[in-house]
Amino acid sequence: MWGGWPVITERQNGRMTVYCAVLDDYQGAALTLADWSALDGRVEVRAFREHIADRDKLVSELADCEIVVAMRERTPFDADLLSRLPRLRLLVTTGMRNASIDLAAATAQGVTVCGTASSSTPPVELTWALLLGLARHVTTESRALREGGPWQSTVGQDLHGRTLGLLGLGKIGSRVAGVATAFGMEVVAWSQHLTAERAAEEGVQLADSKQDLLRRSDFVSVHLVLSDRTRGLLGEPELRAMRPHAFLVNTSRAAIVDRAALLRALREGWIAVPASTSSTPSRCPPTTPCATSRTCWPHPTSATSPSTTTARTIGKRWRTSPPTSTAAPCAR
Repeated sequence: MWGGWPVITERQNGRMTVYCAVLDDYQGAALTLADWSALDGRVEVRAFREHIADRDKLVSELADCEIVVAMRERTPFDADLLSRLPRLRLLVTTGMRNASIDLAAATAQGVTVCGTASSSTPPVELTWALLLGLARHVTTESRALREGGPWQSTVGQDLHGRTLGLLGLGKIGSRVAGVATAFGMEVVAWSQHLTAERAAEEGVQLADSKQDLLRRSDFVSVHLVLSDRTRGLLGEPELRAMRPHAFLVNTSRAAIVDRAALLRALREGWIAVPASTSSTPSRCPPTTPCATSRTCWPHPTSATSPSTTTARTIGKRWRTSPPTSTAAPCAR
């Protein structure tokens, strides 16, 4: 028995061993951020730094595992995948919510699903790292300095006096609002159930509607839970309603923004894009949408992947055309 339920084990060197796989550990951090020593001699843990997109290969890699740790929502565990992993007994996800796991199918198969504690601090800080980086063109200027490019080729935006629109004013959104207030920004917020009283408690204004928020905001930041109501919440009509100089940051779930509409908005200049977008490949799978308004172009393995593509904005329009590839941007 392991944790109250039976598992299938193998005898190695006279010991019964349970196998555990940690998926999508892109940064190689999972085994360094927790004390795994309690499992020594009982559980053999192996971490995978690269995403395994091929379903058959994934099943092969997990065939002997009774435990799988799913890093965020990077690998979906639907009913089909679960049915092909008969030895699986425990599925652990980082955080207490994971929309990519079919909980009903897991329960029917006798797989226990549990999560870890999470903090609202990282997404709040990441939101501001992105907002400040976009406003001040930090990536563009840093790259130019390091590569011998032009010195101070762009003009940044002040945050003071600008309007930040928050889609969602929960635990994370309210903390983002507090930082915005410290910068001297005007903050407006909207969600389906947000009230004027709740907004006033956080010192922000309640927008009359989603479109009203988008029309008023210089920066838009998404802090909503992905659900049937929020999936595709920002589509073509919403992106067209934004100011042409406005930046969009989404540190929530990528599917809240319609990916096709986002790519078109960036390419046609409905909304602002970073002064320079790099084609540096990421570790993420090339078929999932990006978490922010930045665009991650296809990986080098793609025949359409550009090597030095750069796009700049003048009057919120492209100076040079972005890649023509229809591949989706990457998730962060």
